[in-house]
Amino acid sequence: MTAAMKARRPEPAEIEFKSMRYLIMDRPTDSTIDKFIEELKKRGAKDVVRVCDPTYNTERLKEEGIRVLDWQFDDGSPPPAAVVEDWFNLLKTRFREEPGCCVAVHCVAGLGRAPVLVALALMESGMKYEDAVELIRQKRKGAINAKQLSYLEHYRPKSRLKQKNNRNGHQNCTIL
Repeated sequence: MTAAMKARRPEPAEIEFKSMRYLIMDRPTDSTIDKFIEELKKRGAKDVVRVCDPTYNTERLKEEGIRVLDWQFDDGSPPPAAVVEDWFNLLKTRFREEPGCCVAVHCVAGLGRAPVLVALALMESGMKYEDAVELIRQKRKGAINAKQLSYLEHYRPKSRLKQKNNRNGHQNCTIL
């Protein structure tokens, strides 16, 4: 890979919505793993979801207390139902245990598979798909291809990540 190609890779993008934080990244290599770990630690990410083929050793991440979850699916495609279910189970658990924490997700370039999972999370938290895609594309230029966009457009959220009522039975609300 040439230096010019590496320079085109977008910076890690942190997406925050309703006290949930996601970090979309491109795939590290064994030679860039230290910089990758540094970025994860800076953002407080303890989980990395890897949705592309494994190409780097995860030992250094484990040594740093960062868990890597391997949920590969085909490049350019929407995620299979099992990956979507695992993703939401991870997010529900992590955000309940540690509100405001950050969950990292990466594919090869951080432009397709990883942004789609974050878009699904935003939609399950109450955001419209168009707004989710726009927010992600503001930070990851070129993210989400036409096939994935169509998948998101037809996806029907089940409010799996919406915040529940507070203790006295009232909805948490924001007055604009």
